[in-house]
Amino acid sequence: MSARILVVDDIMPNVKLLEAKLTSQYYDVITANSGQEALDKMEVESPDIVLLDVMMPGMDGFEVCTRIKANPKTAHIPVVMVTALTDTNDKIRGLEAGADDFLSKPINDTALMARVRSLSRLKMALDEWRVRENTANQLGVSSSESADAMLQPVEKADILVIEDKDFDRKKIADTLAEDHDTIESVSNGPEALELINNNEFDMLIVSLNLTHEDGLRLVSHLKSNERTRNLPILMIGEEDDMDRIAHGLEIGAHDYIMRPVDKNELLARIRTQIRRKRFQEKLRSSYENSLSLALTDQLTGLYNRRYFEVHLQKLLEKNNESNKALSLLMFDIDNFKSVNDTYGHNVGDEILVTFAKRLKDSLRSFDLVARLGGEEFVVILPEVSTERAHMIAERLRRLIADEPFSCAAPEGSLSITTSIGGMIVESGVPDMKDVMERADKCLYEAKDSGRDATVFEGVGKLDPDSIIVTVRETAVDE
Repeated sequence: MSARILVVDDIMPNVKLLEAKLTSQYYDVITANSGQEALDKMEVESPDIVLLDVMMPGMDGFEVCTRIKANPKTAHIPVVMVTALTDTNDKIRGLEAGADDFLSKPINDTALMARVRSLSRLKMALDEWRVRENTANQLGVSSSESADAMLQPVEKADILVIEDKDFDRKKIADTLAEDHDTIESVSNGPEALELINNNEFDMLIVSLNLTHEDGLRLVSHLKSNERTRNLPILMIGEEDDMDRIAHGLEIGAHDYIMRPVDKNELLARIRTQIRRKRFQEKLRSSYENSLSLALTDQLTGLYNRRYFEVHLQKLLEKNNESNKALSLLMFDIDNFKSVNDTYGHNVGDEILVTFAKRLKDSLRSFDLVARLGGEEFVVILPEVSTERAHMIAERLRRLIADEPFSCAAPEGSLSITTSIGGMIVESGVPDMKDVMERADKCLYEAKDSGRDATVFEGVGKLDPDSIIVTVRETAVDE
């Protein structure tokens, strides 16, 4: 997963060192040497993450972070403050200014890359919800009131603590009482899962140092559990746990704190996560509640052509600003007319519903699936490589063809195939209609080639034997 990272530091060797480390991991790096330059580049470059030095002349990192978070256009962008300061009060000051994390110099490479990857996933998920809300606004079906990331309440959260050290459990509960949070504490995973099955929580705090079980494995299990996969998780670890903490961030945990736990730092980190969760929930709620049936296909529940075209145009504009690409896949169910003619429209409708469900259930939460009409569907894959787009298209084609569709036909099921036209949309393509025409041309080439095939623009018909199709890779939903 690529991301654009703004590195801000007034000392050039520091900038070059971070730039080299991040570029070696294929991140797109832009730099600024002062606080004002950083704010100016925020407006122009649209970074995904900011690595911000604290000690700079003129405008220090604390003020820069405060200004970033005070601007509704940039408040959702994650900020990691980088400093040689070791005073916990400085760290708390940064977190209270809106920073998502603090990294101390000399920077631990493992911690840096794990945090960057974690925040990249977060930013991608938030970007998609912001674009969707903006699309609904453009269609006149959403409230003009927009969520402000830094104005979300942080009090009265329901938090589950999984910690078998009585002293730390009491310290956590006493600390969070300041925000009138409701705290449930357990000492092991099975007790936690029992509570999770019967209660709703806003956040989970997990010790990596549980006596009788692997706390990191528990984190992994919680991120795969349907009830908790979207909840923020704060890990508590020892100084020598950094590799395990990095792995925890990789698999979806949101933050961590080291022992001995500082009460003020704990409170600041918890508030950051609760504020972020409520911001995302407000975006989602505003979007979903105001989305009218006029924008969805009543049969399949997918977005319809009207919504899709506006959303695609917005994504094209966004990608032009950020210099990123997306992939468009257009689907047509093969010989669908004969299904309707032979078995009736009720069976045809069953096929359409199952087809839509297979597509939607096999993609990331921020990929968009729409029904254009009849038996035509379309998928948008934001920020995906060419190879990955080919793999996903072939995986979806095989997913349709390999398993018969259960339906009310006398046989009990029907074998269905689909033809796919795909393309990579590079930045600089301004016209949604041009994109649709190009994808449609590829789709008809797939049908003319014998159907049950995938044709990509500039590549031609994909050779199924040359593409390794893996199982679905579920993106972490932050």
